Amino acid sequence: MDTHRTAIVQPTVYMGVLVALGLSHLLNDTIQSLIPAVYPLLKARFELNFAQIGIITLTFQIAGSLLQPAVGLYTDRNPLPYSTVVGLVFTFFGLIGLAHASSYFLTLVSVTFVGIGSSIFHPEATRSARYASGGKQGLAQGIFQVGGQTGGALGPLLAAVVIMSRGQTSLQWFSLMAIFAMALMTWTARHHAGMRAHFEAATARSGKHETDGRPSRKTVLIGLIVLIVLMSSKLSYLESFRSFYTFYLIEKFGVSIPTSQVMLFVFFLSSAIGVLLGGIVGDRIGRYRIIWISILGPLPLTLLLPHVDFVWTGVLTVLINIIMASAFASIMIYAMDLVPGRIGLIGGIFYGLNFAVGGLAAAFLGGLTDVIGIESVYRICSFLPLVGLLTAFLPRQRLTRESHQDPAAN
Repeated sequence: MDTHRTAIVQPTVYMGVLVALGLSHLLNDTIQSLIPAVYPLLKARFELNFAQIGIITLTFQIAGSLLQPAVGLYTDRNPLPYSTVVGLVFTFFGLIGLAHASSYFLTLVSVTFVGIGSSIFHPEATRSARYASGGKQGLAQGIFQVGGQTGGALGPLLAAVVIMSRGQTSLQWFSLMAIFAMALMTWTARHHAGMRAHFEAATARSGKHETDGRPSRKTVLIGLIVLIVLMSSKLSYLESFRSFYTFYLIEKFGVSIPTSQVMLFVFFLSSAIGVLLGGIVGDRIGRYRIIWISILGPLPLTLLLPHVDFVWTGVLTVLINIIMASAFASIMIYAMDLVPGRIGLIGGIFYGLNFAVGGLAAAFLGGLTDVIGIESVYRICSFLPLVGLLTAFLPRQRLTRESHQDPAAN
């Protein structure tokens, strides 16, 4: 019997791996989302202004973005399945540090560690999700990303229930999440070789080669630039929610801090639903259509949001984020098809972009809020979905359905 084929993991393991990846992503991003969730507490303790709040986000996001493309590029040639565990170790120590930070400076150091942890975690985890996809890339990325989005939703809720009542030091108990995620990623890494062998064998059996439908350099460049700009506009708008939504609700509607945290949970939960739906629907109707719908589609709703009451603010928040979040999986897969064989690099670029744009947007919007007020900032941000018109410039040529053979195998 062919020894190469006997190394192939059965398809049932792939779903198990995807669930483990999604759950690890949930745990990792729950820890990340605790950072903006405790901003009201940090603001009161250290007497911070909005610009300083924005700098916390900027520090965290920059730390989470700078290493990701480099890590992704390196692991494209030298896969490091256990690097996700190393990333989670950084996250663990960053959270412990944040729980006991006694100054603004130590807060910045702690969030830097959490950011570095995420920069190591995402590229290799993205590769594993690709290998485990079984050809259903949208579903695989959707499961992986919905874990992250759900984790982002749980953070504010846990902050409202636990941290706001027990104080900053209670953050240390959430370090158990990092330990559990380490165990899950250790198990996942053991299946890496089998999943990769199956992925490459399936690609070979499909009869596709690197030259099949391979876009030109110009097409790749234009496509990646458009995708990056589209992703940046989406992330900038979403950052106005991640970092400042609680303050917006408190200032405009006079709600309590716990109520604002629950609303932030609703925001993240709707994003998680949108990510999964976008991945599944994208497998059926195509990435191009999903990108059009998700980027430009929310425009009427975002324009209306700053002018409605509290109840309608909640309704529009859900609708906007379900639609807008549906693009993430499609944008990632579109980019992977443009640059086949560079899964880690693309994962690193786009997850790194998530951090970098989010951090820059938070710092800019924080400073702008100090000058013109938070309600005016939301009115300005409501026009950002207009950038979705750039989708018309995405290349429409037929791209390969699967990423081609990993360069590390050459």
